[in-house]
Order: sequence, then structure tokens, then C-alpha cells
Amino acid sequence: MSTAFAMLAAVALDAVLGEPRRAHPLVMFGRIASLIERRLHADSRVVGALAWSLAVAPPVLAVAWLSHALASWMSWVIAAFVLYLAIGHRSLAEHARAVESALRAGDLDTARMAVARMVSRDTDALDASQVAAAATESVLENGSDAVFGALFWFALLGAPGAVLYRLANTLDAMWGYRTPRFERFGWASARIDDVLNFVPARFTALTYALLGDRASAWRSWRAQAPSWDSPNAGPVMAAGAGALRVRLGGAAPYHGRWEERPALGEGSAPDADSIAAALRLVRRGVWLWLALIVAASVLVGGFDA
Repeated sequence: MSTAFAMLAAVALDAVLGEPRRAHPLVMFGRIASLIERRLHADSRVVGALAWSLAVAPPVLAVAWLSHALASWMSWVIAAFVLYLAIGHRSLAEHARAVESALRAGDLDTARMAVARMVSRDTDALDASQVAAAATESVLENGSDAVFGALFWFALLGAPGAVLYRLANTLDAMWGYRTPRFERFGWASARIDDVLNFVPARFTALTYALLGDRASAWRSWRAQAPSWDSPNAGPVMAAGAGALRVRLGGAAPYHGRWEERPALGEGSAPDADSIAAALRLVRRGVWLWLALIVAASVLVGGFDA
């Protein structure tokens, strides 16, 4: 039961405290990763893989050592705290609610500024529906990346698994681009993140489907996910859009030009209600996962484990 209790404690800490406002470990890791990239950068997949290892291996090994070297109760505390730092459920909700509130108030400029903190696309030219779509897509995708993925790897490998997943996800966001600088150097970061997300992304899509409009989610997942660029975001966002009965995807502006993207989901155009519904879907998914993990822990080990 220790893993299940640690997960419950971590989710509770996140709900009460949110992300640390100062000196977040991921911010410090990002600075270290930037330094490694500046010092080692080369147009080489091998060098990129080496840089990835130098950035990720030390913190993962340190957490693994602590997990085994300390007394069981202290190891439990550290595991819960590490998972708390790895998930971003409350932070995701806070960012999304800022967009939702601005849209409900009819303040499009504020809504655009708020959604710009969630997505990488240009937001100045978005209308209200496009702002809602961007926020809803971010909630669905980051529900997988920032919440369910960390829970999955923690359940599988404990605190070291959560650290490995979250740091790999961070490096993908920093280095995993198809640009001249990162096409080869960032190849390992992108591929490792794809591998680590493959199973949890599909569990997330399944969670969305089970907790929303199941028929629409299955249809959208089967028909639309294969056409999405990302092999993991496709199932998550297609199933999520279908579960919410909302139309997402489509054209979006990046770096000054509009890019066509496949359509996702079916039903109504997105609005503030879509953002709220996506947040409820993620929240219900978290409680479902926790309930299943607690139940599995009881069945496997009993309360005395």
C-alpha cells in the first residue's frame, strides 16, 4: 500500500500547495540542461544522446539511491514529495481557469494573454472559439504529460520512475524540435519521450473515453489519431475531444503563419464550457486512477504490506 498512499499524499499536496513558486526543481533542471546543451551541442544524434544522459542520469540515480538508503518511512516521504513535484494538476487547472474566466467575462484580450501561457502558438489573432480550443487542447494533452504520465511511471518504478519521466518530458520540450539546431541533437530527447509516453498516453486516452461520451471518443480515436503528427498526442487529444463532444484541431497560427492540422473530435465548437469540461475530465480521471491503484494494492498486498 505504500505506493498507493504516496500517490494519494502527492496528489493532496498538489491540490493544497500547487507548484512551488520559487526554486522549482524543474526550473533548476532546465537551467542545467541549457548549460549542457550550450557546452556540448553538435549536429549529432550520438552527442545529443550523451547530453540527454548527462542531464537525466544524475538526478534519477540520486533519487534511486535515496529511495533505498533511507529508512522506509523517510523513503515514503521522499517518494510522495518527488511525485508532488512531478505532477502539475493544480497548475494546469489554474492556467486553464484564467482563460475560462476571461472568456466568460467577454474579455478576449485577457483570454489571449492567459492562453499564451499554455500553448506555443501565436495567440494575438485568435478569436474566442480558437482561444477556447487552444486551452481545451492544452488541458487534454497536458493532462497526459503533466499528470497521468507521472502517475503511471511512479506506479511502475516509484520515485525514480517519476523523475525519469518528468525530466525526459522537460528535455523533449527543450530539445525535441525539428529545427536546424535540434534536428539531430534533439533526436534522442524526442524519441525517448515518445517511448516513455507510449503506454501512459493510451491509458489516458482510454480514461477520457471511459469518463466521457464513449462512442464519440472511440470514433474520434480510431479515425483521427493516426493523422496527428505526434504518435502519443494524437490518441489523447482525439479521444479527449470525442469524449467532450467538441471540435478541436484545425488551422492554428505558429511563427507568423497558419498551419493546417487534422480535425479532432465531433460536436459543438469550443467555448468556455469546453475548458471547464476538459478540467472535469482530467480531475475525474485522476480520482479513477487513484481508486484503481488503491484497489490493486489491496488485492495484491493487503493493508499490512
